Amino acid sequence: MAVDVEVLRLLRAVSDEGSVSAAARRLGISQPAASQQLRRAERAIGTALVERTGRTSRPTEPGRVLARHAVAVENLLAAAEREVLAVAGLAAGTVRLVAFPSASARLVPRALAVLRRGSPGLQVALAEAEPPGSLERLRGGDADVVVTFDHVVPGHSAPTDLAGLVVVPLLDDEVRVAVPAGAPWASDARVRLAALQDEEWIAGCPRCRGHLVDLAAQAGFVPRIRYETDDYVAVLGLVGEDLGVALVPSLAQVQHDVPGVVTLSLDPVARRRVVAVTTPDLARVPSVAAVLEALRVTAVGV
Repeated sequence: MAVDVEVLRLLRAVSDEGSVSAAARRLGISQPAASQQLRRAERAIGTALVERTGRTSRPTEPGRVLARHAVAVENLLAAAEREVLAVAGLAAGTVRLVAFPSASARLVPRALAVLRRGSPGLQVALAEAEPPGSLERLRGGDADVVVTFDHVVPGHSAPTDLAGLVVVPLLDDEVRVAVPAGAPWASDARVRLAALQDEEWIAGCPRCRGHLVDLAAQAGFVPRIRYETDDYVAVLGLVGEDLGVALVPSLAQVQHDVPGVVTLSLDPVARRRVVAVTTPDLARVPSVAAVLEALRVTAVGV
């Protein structure tokens, strides 16, 4: 066979690493062995797959085509292996689960406990990542199941970054506003966002503050972001010191009272949709399906 899985993996590694020697180290093979694999594939196909310039290397156009197919081939092989192991009654292998931090603190532990009791042969490797990075890992073959979210903004179309994926709804997470306990609205059950337009805001990185910016735009103002942090413990600490206000999802609220902080519902209520996603191929793997079901069932009580 002119091109096998090892050659595909090698071309993908060359594309990522920028040299044959670095790609060989990543794959745990010697540089001469890697070069020999490439020369053998090039002779069989009849065209160059890697262009070498000094100490760097990069795939040619045919090499890039093969490197793109490497991810799909590896995913299919991994899915086949896991399904065969599960059907044969052997150890079900490991499901790679990626979740955003507040979900991994409250939602994921319950699901893992259910899996340990009901499927002791199933191992789950947990990692944290915020969207869209987590979805990139799924599409890139570095995750099997992702717990992610999208914000529900009235008047805005549904996000398209879940297109082509299997989506399992988990819960609607209310997004509340955290204000200092001494604020004029602290005793209200709800507050309109427009009432906070003169306040200084605490928000996450530019990519993460989109929900605040969208809601504020609908309320007719641009938020003045004074402090930037993605750590919700730090966010509530800043609010408690009367340094600003912030949007805080219910999942991200710490489990004990934070001195000097009150959280209020927005009027109208703001929410984010929390879902578990996987690829259509992986959804057919019993171990992956078990993780999705455990997340769905345990999300009810969160």
